Amino acid sequence: MNSLIKLEITRALRNRKFLFFSVIYPSALFLLIAGSADSTTMVDGTGLTLPTFYMVSMASFGALTAVLMGNSERIAKERESGWVRQLRLTPLPGRGYVLAKTASAAVISLPSIVVVFVVAAAVKDVRLDAWQWAALTFAIWAGSLVFAALGVAIGYLASGDAVRPITMIVYFGLSMLGGLWLPTTTFPDWLQSIAKWLPTHAYAALGQSIELGNAPHATDLAILAVSFVLFAGGAAWLYRKDTPPVPEGLGGTPKA
Repeated sequence: MNSLIKLEITRALRNRKFLFFSVIYPSALFLLIAGSADSTTMVDGTGLTLPTFYMVSMASFGALTAVLMGNSERIAKERESGWVRQLRLTPLPGRGYVLAKTASAAVISLPSIVVVFVVAAAVKDVRLDAWQWAALTFAIWAGSLVFAALGVAIGYLASGDAVRPITMIVYFGLSMLGGLWLPTTTFPDWLQSIAKWLPTHAYAALGQSIELGNAPHATDLAILAVSFVLFAGGAAWLYRKDTPPVPEGLGGTPKA
């Protein structure tokens, strides 16, 4: 599994287009949204200034882009090319494949988080305590594992032709409804009631709590934990279900 993780990281780092959209794009969006805003402007209902609110939102969005978009499309292509079938001939179990994909994607998400933080501190003069910077980085990075597992599941659920539109719908839907682009406090009451149960809302709430100097809410942690179990379990099940039995002579068990 370690070898597979190293291979996945190397492949992602060689994809310049992927690195641009997962690392540079979120920082550019942050500057577009918060670049002209006053550093004292508050976001209603959050207790945060606009730059600090969108710093966490865009860092979370960048990590989401790296792990969800990258995993789903790459896996769908691997299924069509026969790469997954070759892996099936090795001792690697389904859970090992899912964990390898999830872990490698999470490693790639780290630069997108750090770059947004650097831009926010340098351009918008965002200042936090050292423990807050460290806690924010860890919380957003660790939380991205949830969406890395979702990316694996979508990669097995959709065909090569359908994976991109399905991923885009999930990607933009979770981003918008979860409050990564706009504060959910601006939503109608009925939509706020839905948004608070989405994993992206809980994901952004982790960072917002840390910025306010508070511990993450137990409800947000529970939503993320349950989501990870569901997504990872579904991805492992789809992996086993998707791959046909190994024929005789290729590692299968001979008939009696």
